[in-house]
Amino acid sequence: MTIPDAVSLTQALIRFDTVNPPGFERDCAHHLGAMLEEAGFANSYYEFADGRTTLVSCLPGRDESLLPLAMTGHLDTVPFGHQPWTRAPLAGEIADGKLYGRGASDMKSGVAVAVASAVAAAQQPESLRRGLMLILTAGEETGCDGSRYVAEIEGALGKASALLVAEPTSNLPAIGHRGALWLRGETAGVTAHGSMPEKGVNAVYKASRAIAKLEQFGFNEKRDELLGSPSLNVGTVRGGLNINSVPDYTEFTIDIRSIERKSHEKILCQLKSYLNDEGVGLNAEVDLDPVKTDFNHPFVQCVNAVVAQEIQIVPRPMTLPFFTDASILAAALCAPTVILGPGETALAHQTDEYCFVDKIPEAVMLYEKIIDSWCR
Repeated sequence: MTIPDAVSLTQALIRFDTVNPPGFERDCAHHLGAMLEEAGFANSYYEFADGRTTLVSCLPGRDESLLPLAMTGHLDTVPFGHQPWTRAPLAGEIADGKLYGRGASDMKSGVAVAVASAVAAAQQPESLRRGLMLILTAGEETGCDGSRYVAEIEGALGKASALLVAEPTSNLPAIGHRGALWLRGETAGVTAHGSMPEKGVNAVYKASRAIAKLEQFGFNEKRDELLGSPSLNVGTVRGGLNINSVPDYTEFTIDIRSIERKSHEKILCQLKSYLNDEGVGLNAEVDLDPVKTDFNHPFVQCVNAVVAQEIQIVPRPMTLPFFTDASILAAALCAPTVILGPGETALAHQTDEYCFVDKIPEAVMLYEKIIDSWCR
């Protein structure tokens, strides 16, 4: 089989509309599955909802006692946003050394790199002592739904010797990221006619007082030297049904990014106590642990050596502010984790998202060297 050109493959993947919601990653997953199957991989498809497809593709190594190297990327993307794009977001256009489109950085270029390097490795399967496992997921952007689903299916994944995540890092290796705790806050009131507000209890006012308090909330945690400090952001507020009634229900969402020092359970208890006087109900919508691998782990050092040798940059300990599927998969696979991909971290979710074209073949070269060093 011809090894796919990762730049052209990135363009093809961008042209699959996998904006989440609704996602519908099935066609994209099967397109990639066909490439991998032709190269000798065995495919399994898992759907947590209709059309929400995660692909697990495996190539055995010649030494069955050695655990495989796992590589992962997600197929869904975020919506385009309200601001107009100067380039069509699903066209995959190239201009001035940049490949544009939703998912160009986050993270269809990374998926293309993982698939192209895996197909290249499969050209000489007899030289692979360790096998390869690709986990291409649905629903990452809304809380790692696809990876969580497949991780809960007995026998779907097994264990791995290491996990390589192709999220955007501009080809510099990261050894972890913060966790995510997404909460839904709710306030209840008593409805009444808008001309007689004293007859009711305004749920919007209750929510607004709680939100104002959250702006001043402090975690009282020592900063982690790698993961940094936890953060809190109120993302949405919805309340009331019509202008001339006192609203009896309001909901708002809270996005917390966590570090390792305090469990999500303790953070939730802390917030409930902090907002107790405002009568706020809090429920967890997404609960993803932070990830951090020892910088001295042999796999981390393997990746660092490849990067230092091939692009003449000596990696330093680095983590990312956002979550990845490693929140689920690292624990499920019992695997040390490195995050490395061609996309630009700062361009994730942006209008006119792009990836520098030359970063894509560079990432393929790095992945091929990592596979060669760790698996052969």
